[in-house]
Amino acid sequence: MLFDRQLVAGLAGGLWAASVASAATCTSNLVIDNFIKWTAGTNNLDWGNGDDGSMTSIAASAGQVVFIPKDKFSYFYESFECQQAVTNGYGGIQFTVQAPAGASFGFELQSTANCNVTDGHNSSWTVVENLTGQRQTVTLPLLGFDGTPNYDSITGLAWSVFSSYGSQWSIGNITLVCGTVDVPPPVTTTLPTTVSTRSTLPPSTTATPKPSACSNLLIDDWESQSRLTFLGYNSMGQASSDDGSMASIVVNSHRVMLTPSSTDSYFYSQFGCLDAKTQYGGISLRIRAARGTTFAVTLASVDKCGSSNLKTATQTTAQLKWTFDGTERLYWFPFSVFTGVDTTKLNMIYLSNFNAAVILGPMSFYCGTTATEYVAPTGVVPAQGGLQTATVPVSAAKNFVIDSFTNANTNALGEWHGGDDGMTATFGTNKMTILTNDSDASWNTQLANKCADMRAYSGAYLHIAYSGSNKFSVAMQQHNSLCDETISPFPETWDSLEAARYASTSDIYMPINHFNINLTRSLGFNLRGFYTKEPTVITKMEIVDKVPTGWIMPSKLPSGKFVFSCTRPNSFAFAIDDGDPALAKQVMDMVKAANIPVTFFTVGLPLLDKTTGLGDIYKDMAARGHQIALHSYTHPKMEGLPDEASIDWEINNDIGAVKQVFGSSGHSNYFRPPFGTEGARMRQRLAANLKDPNTYIVGWSIDVEDWLWAESATPEKQLEAFKRDLAKGGNLMVMHYLHNSTISYLPEFIKLAKASGKRLMRVDQCMEDPKAPALT
Repeated sequence: MLFDRQLVAGLAGGLWAASVASAATCTSNLVIDNFIKWTAGTNNLDWGNGDDGSMTSIAASAGQVVFIPKDKFSYFYESFECQQAVTNGYGGIQFTVQAPAGASFGFELQSTANCNVTDGHNSSWTVVENLTGQRQTVTLPLLGFDGTPNYDSITGLAWSVFSSYGSQWSIGNITLVCGTVDVPPPVTTTLPTTVSTRSTLPPSTTATPKPSACSNLLIDDWESQSRLTFLGYNSMGQASSDDGSMASIVVNSHRVMLTPSSTDSYFYSQFGCLDAKTQYGGISLRIRAARGTTFAVTLASVDKCGSSNLKTATQTTAQLKWTFDGTERLYWFPFSVFTGVDTTKLNMIYLSNFNAAVILGPMSFYCGTTATEYVAPTGVVPAQGGLQTATVPVSAAKNFVIDSFTNANTNALGEWHGGDDGMTATFGTNKMTILTNDSDASWNTQLANKCADMRAYSGAYLHIAYSGSNKFSVAMQQHNSLCDETISPFPETWDSLEAARYASTSDIYMPINHFNINLTRSLGFNLRGFYTKEPTVITKMEIVDKVPTGWIMPSKLPSGKFVFSCTRPNSFAFAIDDGDPALAKQVMDMVKAANIPVTFFTVGLPLLDKTTGLGDIYKDMAARGHQIALHSYTHPKMEGLPDEASIDWEINNDIGAVKQVFGSSGHSNYFRPPFGTEGARMRQRLAANLKDPNTYIVGWSIDVEDWLWAESATPEKQLEAFKRDLAKGGNLMVMHYLHNSTISYLPEFIKLAKASGKRLMRVDQCMEDPKAPALT
């Protein structure tokens, strides 16, 4: 395949140079492809062409290739024997194109060091914009590409970065043109304006407002991995992404580590259209990088708000006099070093040409001429509300040890215990050390292999002897009604308590009656929701009849109901999480065609982004009787956030976004935690912020596993997963509309659910919520 998946990085060029004077006079144009040999997969020069399966559809018709791009990474290429274009007198490249009016694409010129080189190629780019919607001829002079391609060693061409995908395009009569080709006026689009593959946002049409009193204006504090890499936003609510060009992007503790795949890797963060001239003097950020690390910083502005015409200036770290020694320090630059950029209409910062990984701290605009930094808030001590000193009850039940950690496979009851992948559980002499950096990982110890009746212990306590961190949750699990792990859901539910609220420095005591589950179907205990990298060492877990004298026991805080299945007999609920705004309408059309009510769990930030169109789509669906529910503001693993203030920020902004779009009718007490990550702090803060103890935290008993299979070589396994979970009794679904393959199976999912004999309805209806609309 000739196409380079990191092509967007190459669009940083595209400025037209002076016209080329041909070194020789050619006698005729060289036709590369008029598509008369398309069925053979070769062009007129008997070399390869094609899309390598990247298009939704592609075929040849009437001397042109007609295709529908699947996404921005779709492409079409032409390869040929090395052409010494300048030596042989060719001055340009010409082809016909028809596309949606106003569309644009990236055009790649592939060349080598000389025609004796047979492996690899260099990619150079330009942008073709403002297409008319009619068939038109495009003629590009040879010296109109970014970088320094070798025009005397051209080996291929490629078309990609289509601004409109899902629509029909066509290309025809691809030709090397003899003689000098006139140069068109200079273009100013020099940087990509698309964001991640999940969400494409055009530039902001209005200026970003300035604060009334000047303080550092935050660009990004790297508060959420999901906000950056799942949603593609920065702290300003603007597009931020690497477009897949980095080997990895890792967010942790208000820092982001960018690891480049090559020097073509890049990262950008947009500002909208910010007037920084009167208040801000430049940008500051913390950086940690190894000695010898270098990269380039580009600042871009637009000619007017809403325009995609960018004016840019670039400075290397050497030009900025930035040097690194492996320690974190504050770095900054004044706008004055970026000559020609309009600081009244700043659009983005673009980092490129990395020769090594870097770690960036909070990035912000600083006021005036003296550089200052934005300091991310420190952790907040967990609230201890509801403490009581009343005499605690004493149980008459017999004490027993659950786990003393003498065996890596079984506990003191002879039942299974073990942890999830990604969690390190190390056994010593009568102790276990837990270490994980994933708040979704958990460790289990079972009371029975089926159901344990713990009603006799309702007045007793779970005692955990520990040292180290108590920043985790303890859950007591409830088995399903048949006490059968082969049917769904398993477990049926659980309730989580916050370890820190019930802990001293060495002991945790939790009343069994604080766990809001059916004690007749107790399954076991689960340690989960770890939100620190500090280890926890546990030496004993047991049930005891009393607590030490003087122990202060906190009250039970409301934590909602965690549900994995519908309670209404013979019911089924499609609960669909957010995805790619470009695919939303297809989902809505399928739901309309099936004439079923569903529940949409919506992320707040893209809901407010008017460029996605999600607000209008969801308002239409709500008007049609569908349920709109909450799914966080930026989609992080919320129990993994460092403090309650961060959790509150996610919840309150999501509530506010839904209220802003839907008005008073937008209130919802249904919440699906991103990634299904659950813990006591998130549940308690959700109930507190919603001011509703009857809050539903919604999981699932049918998972199509789109996160695993949608982009694999076997996307049909999504359908297999649906059938598997349906056969096990699942009736509450999770899916996303992130990928075309998942959406393509949605009609089949609906058909299978209907064929099961179950009645399809909203989540609140299937939970028999008295506030839900009546079934029709």
